[in-house]
Amino acid sequence: MKQELLNVNGMSCQHCVNNVTRGLTSISGVEKVEVSLVAKTVAVSYNDQLVKLDQIKAKIESLGYSVK
Repeated sequence: MKQELLNVNGMSCQHCVNNVTRGLTSISGVEKVEVSLVAKTVAVSYNDQLVKLDQIKAKIESLGYSVK
């Protein structure tokens, strides 16, 4: 299990939190997602045998947010 803390721009409301959480938890291998609007971060725990960090970042970007 790996954990990453990603800086994500463009999130501004609870809808954004729900959107990112739903989008990431739909990916096989993603175990836990914690979104912080205040810190503009997404903490994600995932099985790197099933999903790669690049796929997680790509999913966030496909939802309309930018990952630093």
